[in-house]
Amino acid sequence: MKSRKAAAILVAPLVGALSLTACSGPGGENESTEAVSIDQDWSQADPITVDVFSGLANYMGIQSGWFGKIVEDKFNMELNIIAPNVAGGGDTLYNTRVSGGDLGDLVIVDKGQQMDELIQGGLLLDASRYYESMENVAPFDPAVEKLNEGSDGVYGFPTAVSTLLPTEPSEGLEPTFGAYLRWDLYGEIGYPDVSTLEDLLPVLQEMQRAQPEAENGQPTYAISLFGDWDGNMMVTAKQPATLYGYDELGFVLAAADGSDYQSIIDSDSEYVRALRFYFDANQMGLVDPESTTQNYDTMFSKYQNGQVLLAWWPWLGQSAYNTEERMAEGKGFELLPLDDQKVFSYGAEVYGGQQILGIGSGAEDPERLAAFIDWLYSPEGVMANSSQTMGSAGPEGLTWELGDDGEPALTDFGRQVFLEGGADVPAEWGGGAYEDGVSALNINTVLPKDVNPEIDSPYSYTYWPSYQESVANPLTEDWSSRVGGATTAMEYLETAGELIVAPGASYVAPPDGSEIEANRNQAKAAIIEHSWKMVFAKDEAEFESLLTSMQNTANGLGYEAVLEFDMANAQAQNESREAVAAEFG
Repeated sequence: MKSRKAAAILVAPLVGALSLTACSGPGGENESTEAVSIDQDWSQADPITVDVFSGLANYMGIQSGWFGKIVEDKFNMELNIIAPNVAGGGDTLYNTRVSGGDLGDLVIVDKGQQMDELIQGGLLLDASRYYESMENVAPFDPAVEKLNEGSDGVYGFPTAVSTLLPTEPSEGLEPTFGAYLRWDLYGEIGYPDVSTLEDLLPVLQEMQRAQPEAENGQPTYAISLFGDWDGNMMVTAKQPATLYGYDELGFVLAAADGSDYQSIIDSDSEYVRALRFYFDANQMGLVDPESTTQNYDTMFSKYQNGQVLLAWWPWLGQSAYNTEERMAEGKGFELLPLDDQKVFSYGAEVYGGQQILGIGSGAEDPERLAAFIDWLYSPEGVMANSSQTMGSAGPEGLTWELGDDGEPALTDFGRQVFLEGGADVPAEWGGGAYEDGVSALNINTVLPKDVNPEIDSPYSYTYWPSYQESVANPLTEDWSSRVGGATTAMEYLETAGELIVAPGASYVAPPDGSEIEANRNQAKAAIIEHSWKMVFAKDEAEFESLLTSMQNTANGLGYEAVLEFDMANAQAQNESREAVAAEFG
């Protein structure tokens, strides 16, 4: 990629290879390379509907509600979301649309293999001619250059970019992972010390006995699982490994500091340890029997109803259950201090996260889409658009406002939305339930922890002093008194030395070759099938038999070749982390 200035006037060489580049897309070879300004009043342009392919979206159809209205008012544009997660999951929808030569007008896909094949297939537009006038993206130019390195233009824009050091945690007040449990029930049984993951089981059993039924009369379970996010392995069996500093890369669990790499099917791996944990929990009657058939949404509703007592993510237990009313009663999810934990943290990504934004080569109005993308990086855009698991404060005037002291604070409506379980949006903002109007793109362009330069405060409202002062309640005060006075989970983990940060290097593993891909697909299907059976095995003998069967079956399907590939990638990832930490500090 050329520099920002040069990219705006880039002229790609017209060689035979153009048949494989984005320049060969609709209008590609004849398209002018003259710089074009995107600075105009798009609200007066003709209305258009834009097909948005988002690999992260959990909604399919026209973006509605307050975010849809903002986009319509500013750009006279409606977003038609195309979501593989809703259309059956997997790569089927992606592959079908790519084969048809049109993934979408605006695309959100993985960088690396997907971005590369879209460029080579002519499905991404070179946005060089618009880039110089994209003023809101300008502060993140190094990330844009890094993303497009080796290409002949600007084909993608990074997400989750940050101005923070890569060795600083990217998370806000809560880590990405952690053992979050119903703190009120934990207190009811006397706050017993928990030394290891396995020691958590008798504690959960006591908690479940203390409240065998939820408020809606349904049975309470310590643990509830779901399968629609399973990928290379059973996703909920990977999560406990993060408490000990590991994250996944293919079939490998890699330590954040590069000190260890594990094959997930090894008998002593953290993955198999988690399967044993779930098996033991099920033998004790602690696992929701509907786990094998329910999806994430069904499980989430159970958390909302108080039917589940343990969550591996703060944005599951806390966001579902911790309403302002319940916390005032001392009820809610809080982080459990495990004596031996070293919780994995993602360092801030100097070069952005794993997804990219791009303009489809067949887009009807690429100039307007470039303006929309640029807006998504503006303070207003970042506040309005965010992922569903780690969000910003929403639009000014609706969910937040500046006080007389110049400091941002949630409005009464904002408190209803974020602390009281939701609210209906006023008609002038688009109407409907607030949660139904949240951006279906499901990405952060800028890390919510970063500072909004217009208000000199983070994009995430959870950092605002006004918020922290207003949400002190019996639940948080009790938790704080038990963890040495820390007021946030991240403060506790950092002070206690129980956090390990993997520097944000924006590493992307190389694509699987055809043989590796075929072997991976067969092996992971066997691993997932056996994993679920192991959790619900009738006894320990059956568990061990299934473990041996999983190992033998996976190895017979080419697992070892894929593992060797993944191990090399995990080590390369660590090298990139060490390099970015050395360069940026």
